[in-house]
Amino acid sequence: MKDKRILYVSSEVVPYLPETEISSMSFEAPRLVNQQGGQIRIFMPRYGNINERRHQLHEVIRLSGINLVINDLDMPLIIKVASIPKERIQVYFIDNDEYFKRKATLTDEAGNLFPDNDERAIFFAKGVIETVKKLNWSPDVIHVHGWLASLLPLYLKEYYKDEPLFTESKIVTSVYNQSFDDTLNVDMLNKIKFDNIEEDKINVLAAPSYINLMKIAINHSDALIVGSETIPKDLETYLKNSNKPILEYKYKDEFGEAYSEFLNSQVLS
Repeated sequence: MKDKRILYVSSEVVPYLPETEISSMSFEAPRLVNQQGGQIRIFMPRYGNINERRHQLHEVIRLSGINLVINDLDMPLIIKVASIPKERIQVYFIDNDEYFKRKATLTDEAGNLFPDNDERAIFFAKGVIETVKKLNWSPDVIHVHGWLASLLPLYLKEYYKDEPLFTESKIVTSVYNQSFDDTLNVDMLNKIKFDNIEEDKINVLAAPSYINLMKIAINHSDALIVGSETIPKDLETYLKNSNKPILEYKYKDEFGEAYSEFLNSQVLS
């Protein structure tokens, strides 16, 4: 993996959020590639429950200041950055007062999904891509984790399809069991269509459930990783029918070698 540029885009990463399957893997995979001499960048949302002082986040003025249009509204993009202690890995945080100031991640105290999670997902996808463009950093691989990040493959392959920086980038999505009940805002389809993304590419989002969001990510990825020991049967079948390279679930002690081999032989070759 020496000198390969890998962009990790995740809804959660340790040590900034509690340990889950997604947050742990969003740290372990970059650390592994970093140790092998790869060039790493990690992006995640700057939720309001992340302690900025403890983790030494600071705003990067030269990257902040642009507005992203979400459903016909201008939403200011703020970029913050921090370094994972001892690892020399930079983490970029996508921030916006309207979407990420609240002291929670994806649900309220009662466990209900925030009604604007659909717009937060669109903002996060666009924010990551616009920031990478400003950095002028062309990734060899973009590895996506978590459903809030699941629109990134769609936006890269459709909305940003003419962006030369990503022409050679391969998109890998990890599919986990960490889902949500019910659906996101049912107007999500129209908000994505507002970005001139054709309805036939996203019509499954007429019901924006966890499974349908992941199907959109699978459709627009070049390779896939099973991130949980068990995933919903519907997704299992969908993965198998995708005819794309798949790295089956690996326990932690065997993941590193299998992941490196998968990237080298199935994704980058």
